[in-house]
Amino acid sequence: MARALHTLEAAIAALKSRGTEENREAMARFGITTVRAFGVSMPDIRACAACITKDHALAQALWQSGFHEARIMAGLIDQPQWVTPAQTDEWTGDFDSWDLCDQICGSLWDRTAFAHEKIPEWSSDPREFVKRAAFATIAWRAVHDKAAADAVFLEYLPLIRREAVDSRNFVCKAVNWALRQTGKRSAALNLPCLELARELAASPHKAARWNGIDASRELSSEKLQRKLGLASP
Repeated sequence: MARALHTLEAAIAALKSRGTEENREAMARFGITTVRAFGVSMPDIRACAACITKDHALAQALWQSGFHEARIMAGLIDQPQWVTPAQTDEWTGDFDSWDLCDQICGSLWDRTAFAHEKIPEWSSDPREFVKRAAFATIAWRAVHDKAAADAVFLEYLPLIRREAVDSRNFVCKAVNWALRQTGKRSAALNLPCLELARELAASPHKAARWNGIDASRELSSEKLQRKLGLASP
């Protein structure tokens, strides 16, 4: 592949050339919308993005193209310091698949200076993928933001408790992901997350109960407890 894809047309052509019907069918089986998808694997999207210098204007153009893989690529060539709150709201409102949501949250949103303010806002939004974005961003922050204090993540627990009753598949799984990643982040966070998981496990709400049971299993595992120094080796 040439080491330069400086235009929207070149970037789209590079993605389109790597798409396959087999990949499109696999995407559909995993609940990913394929109406405007080429069927490009994630490694190939990353390979194409690696041929582009970080470019905010091109990222915006890729997003506006509406193509699924182009939008994922947009998140890979943009930079968190260039992102504005208005951009996060616009793109998040366009999310139509769990993978697009998770990729953008993990490549851009969780690294912005205002992620902490956007999370509560999105968590109250009735739209399925906007709400998922709140919890996907929590999960990714727990992994990526090594400098954040544990107290920051404790502020997310009431949001997790409140939204754990949402039975929509893509919200429910994101809430679970956020709880598990937060509880795996440190010894100090493990106990309050485990306590919340056990509380949810006793809930009369089916979604909350599933979230609690599943998270409790991982957060109380002997392997994790040893890793966090909470159990004898």
